[in-house]
Amino acid sequence: MKVLKFGGSSIASSENINKVINIVKNSSAETNIAVVVSALGGITDVLLNAGALACKGDESYKNSFQIIENKHIDIIRELIPVNNQSGVLGQIKKMLNTLENTLEGVFLINELSAKTSDKIVSFGELFSSFIICEALKSNGLHSELKNSQELIVTDDNFSNAAVIFSKTNKNIENFFKQNSAKIVMLPGFVAKTEQGEVSTLGRGGSDYTAAIIASAVNASVLEIWTDVSGMYTANPKFVREAFPIKNISYQEAMELSHFGAKVLYPPTIQPVLKKEISICIKNTFEPEAEGTLISKKSSNENPIKGISHIENMALITLEGGGMIGIPGISKRLFGALSTEKISVSLITQASSEYSICFAINNSDSEKATEAINKEFEYEIKQNRIEPLVVEQNNAIIALVGDHMKSHQGISGKMFSTLGKNNVNIRAIAQGASEKNISAVISHKDIKKALNTLHSEFFENQTKQLNLFVVGVGNVGGKLLEQIKQQQQYLLENLKLQVRVIALTNSKKMLFNEDGINLDTWESQLPNGEPLNMEVFHQNVTDLNYRNSIFVDNTANESVSKLYANYLKESVAVVTCNKIACSSSYNNYLNLKYLAREYNAPFLFETNVGAGLPIIDTLKNLIASGDKVTKIQAVLSGSLNFIFNNFDAETSFSDVVNEAGVQGYTEPDPRIDLSGIDVMRKILILARESGTQLELSDIKNNSFLPQSSLDADSVSDFLETLKLEAEHFNKIQQNADANNCRLKFVAEFDNGTANVGLQKIPSDHPFYNLDGSDNIVLFFTERYPIQPLIIKGAGAGADVTASGLFADIIRIGNN
Repeated sequence: MKVLKFGGSSIASSENINKVINIVKNSSAETNIAVVVSALGGITDVLLNAGALACKGDESYKNSFQIIENKHIDIIRELIPVNNQSGVLGQIKKMLNTLENTLEGVFLINELSAKTSDKIVSFGELFSSFIICEALKSNGLHSELKNSQELIVTDDNFSNAAVIFSKTNKNIENFFKQNSAKIVMLPGFVAKTEQGEVSTLGRGGSDYTAAIIASAVNASVLEIWTDVSGMYTANPKFVREAFPIKNISYQEAMELSHFGAKVLYPPTIQPVLKKEISICIKNTFEPEAEGTLISKKSSNENPIKGISHIENMALITLEGGGMIGIPGISKRLFGALSTEKISVSLITQASSEYSICFAINNSDSEKATEAINKEFEYEIKQNRIEPLVVEQNNAIIALVGDHMKSHQGISGKMFSTLGKNNVNIRAIAQGASEKNISAVISHKDIKKALNTLHSEFFENQTKQLNLFVVGVGNVGGKLLEQIKQQQQYLLENLKLQVRVIALTNSKKMLFNEDGINLDTWESQLPNGEPLNMEVFHQNVTDLNYRNSIFVDNTANESVSKLYANYLKESVAVVTCNKIACSSSYNNYLNLKYLAREYNAPFLFETNVGAGLPIIDTLKNLIASGDKVTKIQAVLSGSLNFIFNNFDAETSFSDVVNEAGVQGYTEPDPRIDLSGIDVMRKILILARESGTQLELSDIKNNSFLPQSSLDADSVSDFLETLKLEAEHFNKIQQNADANNCRLKFVAEFDNGTANVGLQKIPSDHPFYNLDGSDNIVLFFTERYPIQPLIIKGAGAGADVTASGLFADIIRIGNN
């Protein structure tokens, strides 16, 4: 014999009930079955609300009653053939009249006892079981209705009654021995006391009913049909990659259920656990899906069976020197909570006995505080115990698995994985059996923590990177193109899944929590929201994704001022914007500090040399103990392009315009030609080499005439380049006369720095620097005579984008 239980979501509509009928039909073809049903989806809540309103003297309880009546009558008319409807409708209306009279009585006396509440709420299962039984009969199935209230006997603890198994089992055994029906339909959740009063089995009561019956009849299996395909490795609402667990033990299932897996309620397992009857969790809407089998033993393919959590928890700490070595403190503490019927979900105590920390539901925190303060009033007044510390808005996250105890390092992996993603752990609990490792975290970190742990323990080490990209012009557009091109390669070879969650241009911003389609982003972005960087930051914070990276492709000062805000939220920053690292030295140091403090990488390789590994090489030199004594460099790809193409046949103005067209200069070419851009770059290199330096400390030997320096706008500046053509021609002619080439050189030597246009002779390493290439010479204690040279393309959207991409991948690989 099999026992099948169907929850409220499985019978929420006539369409769903027809699916249930097909499942029951197929099951009954193999063996006799008992079918336990919950109330129709949502009806229990409406019944409870009706009772509460009636108790308050609020006549709107009648509206709730009308909803209940309409729902059941509509279901009958949709399910039962017209010729058979009158008898079914007549019986339901009698039951509805009884319910209506009960609610009216509550309304008149403005009182709702637990006993009366049980009577009201029990109608949900009585209605549903009767209707579905009649629907089965209408489909030609041999079905008989049996009221569970005639079988299950409980004490009089109304709303959460305890089953008296000696009488209950006897009733069930006798009934099924005498019954010959192929299908027995029973309402879940409901029972009666020894005195014959209506009682209910509390939360998860329908599951419990099914387990009680399965145990009493020694069923071959208990099938619990719901709206998901089994117990999942994590809550699929939070973790999209979660998948059903094929096989799990009773103990693992209870642990997962206790920690928030709502597919099953822990007490459900107890009756069948003793008899070693398997439980199968199945999906009403995908009956062919394998589901989850719960049995005595589980497979040991993965020591972790699932990751679960409980939301809305308060963490309470009782501590003080007066607790050390004093027997009975724990007894008094938890006795006070027990008196108030407060359930404790997690407990941890320091070995010094100085503090006890425990987690309870947020809603119980005020009541718990009052009870504990009263219990320890004397010790608190004597300063032997500190005032209670209550921290709300927390959650408990738990790893569950029978075989964790035989695998070393699971705790370490769990906590290091959370730590790398800056999920702060407030408390830890782990039993000696090692079937459950629990930690208290902030409520806002639930999604990040679940996804991080699921990726670590279940997803073949694939790491997801979530990008928030500001600026999709030349560089940003190329970056997106490169990401799109390499997505599959990164996934297959580096186990990196790169998703672009947000994009902005100067006017619009676009968010997609699942990742923006990089084939269509250009058509989507114009339809996005108006750009607001505060809202953008808030969205990033609210999403709280693991491995979040803020990518700045702009040259905007206001954007650079936001880096600290992102780093404080443990969001990595990757940028080609040089303004932040060349701002005040204190701000530069603060950004570095925040990156370390919040474990959020701050990478800016493209600040100097675009995609060239200049900063990374410098960092490695310093980290290995070398010391930089001198730096000589050509750091402006745009200026190198300009002076490599400026000759007697081409005007300086035309070359500058061409550099802009090619994407070598900043949108405002004054930044390049004034030397400011190069000053920022040598400043960054000086700082990265360990020198405290400000931008104002760098000497700028400008080659521009005063009229160009004084220009108020970009157009005015470009006009001065035409008017001052003779000035630039003389500079070029002077270099040619000395058989030299013009290069804009940056130098850092013994703590001082300068930039300026220099005439480079033919025997110098800079002489043959072509196109827009950059070159850097590092003179160090290890390279005193022959410098370490880095040379290559130092400007252009493609190489700058590739440098940004390399920083993103570097974060992914760490």
